[in-house]
Amino acid sequence: MKSAPLFWRNRSWRAVSLLPIAALFRSLAALRRSLYRHGALPREQFPVPVIVVGNIAVGGSGKTPVVLWLIEALREAGRHPGIVSRGHGGRAAASGTPHLVATDPDSSPDPGFYGDEPVMLARQAGCPVAVGRDRPAAARALLAAHPECDVIVSDDGMQHYRLARTVEIAVVDEAALGNYWPLPSGPLREPPERLAGADLILAHGELSPRLRLMTGSVPVVPMRLVGERFRSLARPDEWCSAEAFAGKKVHALAGIGQPQRFFDQLTAMGLDIIPHPFPDHYRYCAADLDFAPGEAKLMTSKDAVKCAAFAPPDAWELPVRAIIDAGAIAPVLEKLDDGRQTA
Repeated sequence: MKSAPLFWRNRSWRAVSLLPIAALFRSLAALRRSLYRHGALPREQFPVPVIVVGNIAVGGSGKTPVVLWLIEALREAGRHPGIVSRGHGGRAAASGTPHLVATDPDSSPDPGFYGDEPVMLARQAGCPVAVGRDRPAAARALLAAHPECDVIVSDDGMQHYRLARTVEIAVVDEAALGNYWPLPSGPLREPPERLAGADLILAHGELSPRLRLMTGSVPVVPMRLVGERFRSLARPDEWCSAEAFAGKKVHALAGIGQPQRFFDQLTAMGLDIIPHPFPDHYRYCAADLDFAPGEAKLMTSKDAVKCAAFAPPDAWELPVRAIIDAGAIAPVLEKLDDGRQTA
């Protein structure tokens, strides 16, 4: 995925020039959803409930840490979750055939094949992960290989309406909504009013009054991403705090939807960084890290899974976790027990 165009941040002449195409995109997206809602296009039901985690804009909003939080909360509630993911940037998604990501400790699944996010989820969540462009096919493969799974979590699946869902969780970073216009004039896959159809909204901080009005009566729970310690890519058992890099030249690499969020996080930790933004799902190679020997290179977990095989001794990962109020899981569990599908 390429970097987001700068004109998505405002309503410049370039954004305005694309409005006719954006209007067509929005109309087709609304028609497609309506056809699924009214049964004109079939949805595939599954014998276990499905939770979809997604958003209405392209680019990063913190969905992957939310999936990890959700998996942990489901386990604490006695559930046995499995994950389905498209596998953006991986060859598996392009193949059209579902693939299961190996999760045993001795395996080293290739992020170039499965995609960076599925490999990261398999490593950190420790539960079954199926990858496929066809979400229902991936869900079928998951349940066939792991019949113990009693709930499916679909990562970034909000617009994959063919997969029937029991619960819909929208993750919102208002900064990622840009100029509030649809593709290609802006970053929106669906209009902000679509959030009113979700069961739960997890928001980075407080939503603006304008956006809060568009969410209707859906519960909105604030979330934040927290990382405290860095892990060496070359020596996975070695950890250190931010103090280890104080007063030193530090490089920050981020191939995620919102690189600035990572850079701001490091700055808030007291580090003086040199930012190196890359496109979302960027495929790193050894040459990308072959600079400034001995100077620390800090990156996200999503970047680290792609760099671990050739990481130099000065490369470090900052794992983060989503901090979300414990009560946020209650309506999700209630909906699972109720068993009704979300429209």
